[in-house]
Amino acid sequence: MLGWAVIADTAPKQIAGLTAGVFNTFANIAAITTPIVTGYIVQATGSFKGVLIFLAAKALAAIFSYLLIVGQIKRVELH
Repeated sequence: MLGWAVIADTAPKQIAGLTAGVFNTFANIAAITTPIVTGYIVQATGSFKGVLIFLAAKALAAIFSYLLIVGQIKRVELH
């Protein structure tokens, strides 16, 4: 939900649909790959603990991204 809030607040008004489409593309790729990776981890280790570590690492990467890479969140203006 945080991603959609950021998209709604920052997408240029002229290309809001395109921005949402690109965002959905990456969200769908994550929705496809996460269960696949989960299956491989459980199959290889026989435990769900590795999956929890994987998901925690994804969450930390997202937090790192928002705090250090994205920077100030403001609407992009096209001229």
